[in-house]
Amino acid sequence: MPRPRTHDEALRAKLLTRASELLGARGASALSLRKLAAEAGTSTTAVYSLFGGKSDLVNALYADGFRRFGERLRAVEASGDVVRDLVALGLGYRDGALSDPHLYSAMFSGAVPGFEPNGTTSALARNALEPLWDTARAGIESGVFSAETPGLVAVNCWGCAHGLVSLELNTSLSSGVDFRGTYERALSATVRGWLA
Repeated sequence: MPRPRTHDEALRAKLLTRASELLGARGASALSLRKLAAEAGTSTTAVYSLFGGKSDLVNALYADGFRRFGERLRAVEASGDVVRDLVALGLGYRDGALSDPHLYSAMFSGAVPGFEPNGTTSALARNALEPLWDTARAGIESGVFSAETPGLVAVNCWGCAHGLVSLELNTSLSSGVDFRGTYERALSATVRGWLA
């Protein structure tokens, strides 16, 4: 009878969660494989078995963040009203960031100096944001938006969403601000700025 596999998907997920927490709370210097293994209650052998080295772990962390982000954005139901849909995608973006703040930090802040995602992971990151580009494209093609390219609308909306989320996640700046209400109104104003 074969021995049960101890380095399974549950341990992999636990390690990724703990790695994102370490990175978010204590920075890149806290993300050693030995420390991660100890914090997760496993061995460094398990970490190496599941990820290879540290750069592979960070790549997996980055990929996992964008996979989750993409799933969240694709779950936003299209209404057929591109203005409403872009705002809904922005709210989905915020929900994703607030649900996984440590992953969000790893994905967008360059939290690990010198880290360069591999080609597959870079493609995953681009694909995660595809619903934003698709909705902007639909708005241009239908004549609702006046921009020349979907990228103009998409990057503008993304920048608004990202900036507000970054402020909200920085707890020293966010005290007493109604980010939910502010966020939706700011996104609506940004999207409406592109109306033809």
